[in-house]
Amino acid sequence: MPATPLTLQPRPIDASVDHEIQAIVTGSSLSQTCTTDLAAGPWDFDSRPGYGPGSSMGDVIPTGSPRQGELPREYREASEEELHARIIAAKHALGDRVVVLGHFYQREEVVAHADYVGDSFQLAGAAKAHPEAEAIVFCGVHFMAETADLLSGPDQAVILPNLAAGCSMADMADIDQVEECWEQLEELYGPMDRADAEGLVPVVPVTYMNSSAAIKGFVGRHGGIVCTSSNARTVLEWAFARGRRVLFFPDQHLGRNTAKAMGVPLDRMPLWNPRRPMGGNDDAALEDARVILWHGFCSVHRRFSVDQIDRARLEHPGVRVIVHPECPMDVVDAADEAGSTDYIRKAIQAATEPTTFAIGTEINLVQRLAAEHPQHTIFCLDPVVCPCSTMYRIHPGYLAWVLEGLVAGEVRNRITVPADVADPARVALERMLSARPSPQVAP
Repeated sequence: MPATPLTLQPRPIDASVDHEIQAIVTGSSLSQTCTTDLAAGPWDFDSRPGYGPGSSMGDVIPTGSPRQGELPREYREASEEELHARIIAAKHALGDRVVVLGHFYQREEVVAHADYVGDSFQLAGAAKAHPEAEAIVFCGVHFMAETADLLSGPDQAVILPNLAAGCSMADMADIDQVEECWEQLEELYGPMDRADAEGLVPVVPVTYMNSSAAIKGFVGRHGGIVCTSSNARTVLEWAFARGRRVLFFPDQHLGRNTAKAMGVPLDRMPLWNPRRPMGGNDDAALEDARVILWHGFCSVHRRFSVDQIDRARLEHPGVRVIVHPECPMDVVDAADEAGSTDYIRKAIQAATEPTTFAIGTEINLVQRLAAEHPQHTIFCLDPVVCPCSTMYRIHPGYLAWVLEGLVAGEVRNRITVPADVADPARVALERMLSARPSPQVAP
């Protein structure tokens, strides 16, 4: 599904999470936020290691993660209105030489300037569809910019406005840990490329799109495939047709929820903890495994709970609860529906009668949907305003800075994937693009 083109029209003020957080901090809103530090400019935190305000205390950023240099004062001190005008002027000067991509979870003040808005894969496709652009400015997080670089032309520069915009979930499966896991599994199962009498190899690796290029490259080298939240079932069917088991990373919840819906028993989905020998499992559990789940998760979607769903049903009889499949299994089971960000958007768009929706996904998207569909009542399951901490590090100040750099002939914050990683990563992505749903696959 292609990303959605947007015109440069400002959104209604109530779609802005930043405005709401500022109101909370000044006392003009009675809502709650997970931290008042979100009201500050993200540049206040660029020099510190970490994912930024709003991140989970348990999310420890890897040593050596990219840091953003100091943003010039003129951008830090500019008003929202001034930055808006400067971004429009820079885009006008650049014309077709630049394409600005905005992820669904970006703050409204950034999405207002995006030529396309979508999820990470949709936006990578939008980048690929514009070979005439000299630069692709990806307002998202690091792994997304890497994927855009994989799919764009060699002469195109992919730019991430703030290098500190990483992803804690993607970082939960680093390449050294995955390589070590693979070696331990090979000691148990034997050569991973040796098929049995039925033509099945011991393990097929599957990585979620929300992973580094290095992980995608690993998957490509070892006969595996990439998935998104919208095609995870199709990808698992592809993998089950080729292997006895699947090693699924980095998000355990998407893997568990998808495999469970396909009929895989929970006791055949052991969890692999990379900090423990054999992932904390015994040989028997791994021999019987159908899906080996990596110990990773999305901190945003882990905030949602069954208690929140119960409260929504109590306070809004007849509410329709839709959550993202990155949510824990009990939350997905308690909801009416679970689906990708695109699924959620389409479900709301397709509702012909005024409906109350309780949504379990990132707050920027939820508030945007509420503003776009005033005929419905749409609210976030989590009453605490807490956006994705790393997405929130993309601020209009950074967008203005990289765009004005392009106007001046300077490419700032370019993201480049080395060829030895990019080539196998593209293989894994192409396998995903070629995968087609099967009528039925036994668990």
